Amino acid sequence: MVRVRFAPSPTGSLHIGSARTAIFNWLYARHTGGKFLLRIEDTDLKRSETRFLDEILDDLRWLGLDWDEEPIFQSKRFDVYREKAEGLLAAGKAYKEGEAILFRVEPGRTIEVHDLVHGTISFQTDTIRDQVLVKSDGSPAYNFSCVVDDSFLSVTHILRGDDHVSNTPKQILFYEALGLILPKFGHMPLILGPDGAKLSKRHRGVSVREYQAEGFLPEALANYLILLGWTPKDGREVMPLADAVREFEITAMNDVQAKFDVQKLRWINSEYIMAAPGETLLPLIKTHLRDAKFDISGKDDSYISKVLELYRVRIKTLGEFPGMTDFFFKDDYALEEEGRKRIEKEEDRASLEAFAARLEALEDFGHDAIERACRELAEEKGVKPAVLIHPARVAVSGKTKGAGLFEMMEVLGKDVVLKRMRRVTYG
Repeated sequence: MVRVRFAPSPTGSLHIGSARTAIFNWLYARHTGGKFLLRIEDTDLKRSETRFLDEILDDLRWLGLDWDEEPIFQSKRFDVYREKAEGLLAAGKAYKEGEAILFRVEPGRTIEVHDLVHGTISFQTDTIRDQVLVKSDGSPAYNFSCVVDDSFLSVTHILRGDDHVSNTPKQILFYEALGLILPKFGHMPLILGPDGAKLSKRHRGVSVREYQAEGFLPEALANYLILLGWTPKDGREVMPLADAVREFEITAMNDVQAKFDVQKLRWINSEYIMAAPGETLLPLIKTHLRDAKFDISGKDDSYISKVLELYRVRIKTLGEFPGMTDFFFKDDYALEEEGRKRIEKEEDRASLEAFAARLEALEDFGHDAIERACRELAEEKGVKPAVLIHPARVAVSGKTKGAGLFEMMEVLGKDVVLKRMRRVTYG
């Protein structure tokens, strides 16, 4: 049975690159019917914090990942690492240097690894110095604790980033010295920023939580991260996790570095927003409205849902929703500078007043009736409907672009629409 692991360190937020590593390990486990395990690398007792661990686990769940068995914590296994190191010391494979225990690296060897992503990779032990097993403060060295724990968990495949390639020969030496069965290794190319450098904080958001706060859906973010390492045979790009689990092949993973393209992510996110059920999006939208300091206490779910349906085809992230729809939730919205130009002339205000008068006479304030009234008035005046539509849009929304004017007016309601139009005409 395939057994893979993800090993987060609770010293900070979940990085996008680490999230991708977790996703691919989870995909492989679920595709093969294997197990996806967690090992918490909290040997840095000063920097490891429970709040970071809770955040990381929440982010994994948010992305749609679950795990098998209870996570193991390295901070609780210091005695195990020391026991294993002292065994190597007693066998003459390690030596003491003060309070530290070091492993003797045999020179002149070639270590070959058949990497699941890159193919065969060779290493020379002449380039590897003796390795620390246990530090002078009693804490284990990273590579040694990894080997001890991966063996304890019966891990069969290790999928991780290319930044760990240099660790692989050192870990293989430990596996051999401890008489353990070697797992298979696969190293994924790192995610790069748009400038070709390793993705870092200077490239804006690098943590999962930042993208969640911006209004990216978990399905979209997981989908995009998968595309940064693997593409299905049919080449499609919108691919829910369930489909990826069914089709994933570890041997088809990309062996070249991929650039993080936030515009591509935004497009994928918009596809998921358009496809998501309204009842799924509504609570998320309400959260973003509250975060934007909108008072929605007087707006029922039906009203907010109508606004959502008007704008779900226009937003790329849920975080864009409040800025596009502020006029649905407050009367003191700002007028765009370009919009002011469309209502400052006397003829524009005259058109607004005539349109308002025609709307006031309507008993049916549905969008079809509003549109008929607009076009009939335009025909009577011998002008194009746009002469009425553009000033009216600015008057009721403060914007020059947005959803269909007639649909907007229907949702806002007759009283609000007339008040706003006449606020402009009468000053």
